[in-house]
Amino acid sequence: MRIATWNVNSIRARVVRTVEFCVREDVDVLLMQEIKCKPEQFPYAEFEAAGYTVEAHGLNQWNGVAIASREPIEDLQVGFPGMPGFAKGHEGPDAPLEARAIGATIGGLELWSLYVPNGRGLDDPHYRYKLDWLEALRGYAADALAADPDRALAFTGDFNIAPTDADNGDPTVVEGATTHVSPPEREAFRALLDAGLTDTVRPLIPTGYTYWDYKQLRFPRNEGMRIDFILGSHAFADAVVAASIHRDERKGEIPSDHVPVAVDLDLAAPDDDDRPMIW
Repeated sequence: MRIATWNVNSIRARVVRTVEFCVREDVDVLLMQEIKCKPEQFPYAEFEAAGYTVEAHGLNQWNGVAIASREPIEDLQVGFPGMPGFAKGHEGPDAPLEARAIGATIGGLELWSLYVPNGRGLDDPHYRYKLDWLEALRGYAADALAADPDRALAFTGDFNIAPTDADNGDPTVVEGATTHVSPPEREAFRALLDAGLTDTVRPLIPTGYTYWDYKQLRFPRNEGMRIDFILGSHAFADAVVAASIHRDERKGEIPSDHVPVAVDLDLAAPDDDDRPMIW
């Protein structure tokens, strides 16, 4: 089973190359971020013609997440328990929820497409929101895996964090001056790992970025960042047999500023009846 995550940066602008990627790379499940449309505006027909079912969650022209799958999509969840909301000038627990998380069970796997808040600036209220959002996500992971340690769970998407210096090649992103690399953000990322998740890509792909800003020739200079991840519980991570970062998707006409990240899973383990099976 091949699972990919991709911040497509407007699915209506990039639906052709998105579907072509899925077909060419034989992707079974694509988890998308920044679709930038409401569900009724999503270009379903192109995906359906290629054999995919889509579930989308979007509220306006910003944010938005979606799942496209060849396998049945079950137990759909919009937002995770405890997920905080945000609105400028709005404080308190009743802030409106943004379209940043959609999850489902597919082939026995609990898969999430996540678009973590950017943070904007170290002194911006959005930065505090980002940290609160990540803490709520950590809490959900910890609770889910405490209840079922063998749960095959994966958080995928754009985390807007470069967790180590090796993940940041953009000279304008500097610790102490900008988001994405601040100690609290990196600590929040490590807390997800401490909650029982594993970075399933880096052990197999030791170098490479997933995002390059459109400005200042960042891509030709390879001044990118690794901020897109597939984090899995042990039951998910143990099934991963290969990974890929599709750098060439940053080339060509109207590319997203992010590229797809994918993992291959071997779920048909004959000696372990507890592992999820794909038929």
